[in-house]
Amino acid sequence: MKLMLAENAGYCFGVKLAVNAAEESAQKFGRIYTLGHIIHNKNVVSELEKKGVIAISSAADAPDGSTVMLRAHGVTNEETDLLTQKGCRIIDATCPFVKKIHNIVGEESRQSRKIIIAGKREHPEVIGIASRCKECVMVQNREELSKICAEWAEYDISMVAQTTFEKKEYEFFKKFIKKTCKYIRIFDTICFATELRQDEAALCASQADATVVVGDRGSSNTNNLFVICSSACPRTYFVESADELDIELFDDTDEVFVTAGASTPDKIIQEVCMKMTEKIENIAAESFEELLEQSFKTLHTGEKVSGIVTQINNTDITVDLGVKQAGYIPLAELSDDPAFKLEESIKVGDQIEATVVRVNDVDGVVTLSKRRLDAVKNWEKLEGAVESKEPLEGIIVDQNKGGVVANVLGIRVFIPASQTGLPKDASFDAMMKTTHKIRITEVNRARRRVVGTIKELRNEARREAQAKIWETIAIGNKYEGVVKSFTSYGAFVDIGGVDGMVHISELSWSRVRHPSEVLAIGQTIEVFVIGLDTEKKKISLGYRKSEDDPWKLFTDKYSVGDVASVKIVKFMPFGAFAEVMENVDGLIHISQIANRRIEKAEDALTIGDVVDAKIVAIDEDKKKISLSIRALAETEAPAEEATADNE
Repeated sequence: MKLMLAENAGYCFGVKLAVNAAEESAQKFGRIYTLGHIIHNKNVVSELEKKGVIAISSAADAPDGSTVMLRAHGVTNEETDLLTQKGCRIIDATCPFVKKIHNIVGEESRQSRKIIIAGKREHPEVIGIASRCKECVMVQNREELSKICAEWAEYDISMVAQTTFEKKEYEFFKKFIKKTCKYIRIFDTICFATELRQDEAALCASQADATVVVGDRGSSNTNNLFVICSSACPRTYFVESADELDIELFDDTDEVFVTAGASTPDKIIQEVCMKMTEKIENIAAESFEELLEQSFKTLHTGEKVSGIVTQINNTDITVDLGVKQAGYIPLAELSDDPAFKLEESIKVGDQIEATVVRVNDVDGVVTLSKRRLDAVKNWEKLEGAVESKEPLEGIIVDQNKGGVVANVLGIRVFIPASQTGLPKDASFDAMMKTTHKIRITEVNRARRRVVGTIKELRNEARREAQAKIWETIAIGNKYEGVVKSFTSYGAFVDIGGVDGMVHISELSWSRVRHPSEVLAIGQTIEVFVIGLDTEKKKISLGYRKSEDDPWKLFTDKYSVGDVASVKIVKFMPFGAFAEVMENVDGLIHISQIANRRIEKAEDALTIGDVVDAKIVAIDEDKKKISLSIRALAETEAPAEEATADNE
């Protein structure tokens, strides 16, 4: 026969801490009292009583001023208040997982939500949880759940589970309540150690010929183990001690699986296992004591560990490390990357590496940090980047007088002002929260100093772009460019690493006093090459489009002999200038203003007048237009005379 001992057998960390605390407190204070049995195991309670740990049924039974320990299952708020009133010294041995549920239901109740507690209503843990709720109901089975869901379907509901509630049943509860209630919040509060114990029991019991469950019959989690094992293996036996074990039952058995509840001390498990050895023919190399010791492996600060993500909460994630303590990674310890998104990066069931930050033996928890482990790896990446010159991506997160600070792989990298790529004395505000390629130039891990440059990469990119442009540039090429700066005679435009000049005369067909009247710094515009000096590396650019040339628009529309409505805009001694089209003026010579002699143009016209004039000449080379009002008057006069003669 071969014996399989569960890896997750015996005291969970909460029970172990409570028992140890009871023994130490009795030794320190003499007699102490526990509000109810500190754990559900008669043998342990009996041993503790011999050491001065006395169980009482209620807070009222505690002598005034005595030392009272709150059991691992927790107590009600009312009992704690009464003990305080009686002047008792209170030692809180409540399991950390139970405390967590107390905090959850307290907060949910403050938000006026109704609470459903999945668990045995007579169990002290459930009673303690309920005392912290404003309005709650305890459900033990599917029928009770169905009834309360029908009543509360339209209310805001939050659901928690007793830490030792059967996992499979709670999964059903979660699916059912999601289908029947609208406003539901579900919290996975089954102790991860309980989940591991139950999952292991279901798997190993299904592979064994017989199963032995060791523990107190008054223990809720041990009874759940028995139910789970019985479902997987018909030959499952429940014993409280080795004395109850009938080894004759295993005469025809090849493989036996042994597991134990969270309130079962190692001593009893060992006694059961040793009694089983009378039937064992094939014993594993490791002794049972060694197997048990493995489940109580001690972790140390700074140690690198690997585990499985078992739960993701709003404040932390729970990691199964394969030891008795609960592993937690606070959300702040997951990553230094500002772009990190928990929902996209980590899922339940993922394997995760972290470093141990703190081991709290009092609460039985291990605080972990993925961020710090990643930081070690990232420092190595930064050091490698100095040698390889490989650029890394970073986000600008801070600034000071000397430059800006980027977050690269979760590490602060200083970029001096001269290496930002900005002009001297320019504001860094526009760079904040922007992403850049950064070259790491210096790393001093001991001083936690990292220096980088953006400018160097930009210069390299600019040189590459310049070479590419000069290889292909030609007169007539069109480019999309960015306006970089102004002078009194034009604007400089970056066309992709190379600057070109747009002369002020090429900015607009209208008269322009300064380039800022047409363009703005940083504006993206389309330009075209109108001149090249490859030796001096100078490029002349055009911005105004030929199709918008007012003279072309005029000649397309008018010819000599056409009549146009023109606007008088300026007087000269020799006549008047009139606007034929926008930015196109023509001259009406003083002799062509009227069919009579006038001394000056003002005698017949006024600035702003709109009159009809005949186009009498167009000088294409000099782009000049001659207009005549008189020519129209002479054309109309004979017609008027003919009409008079007929009368």
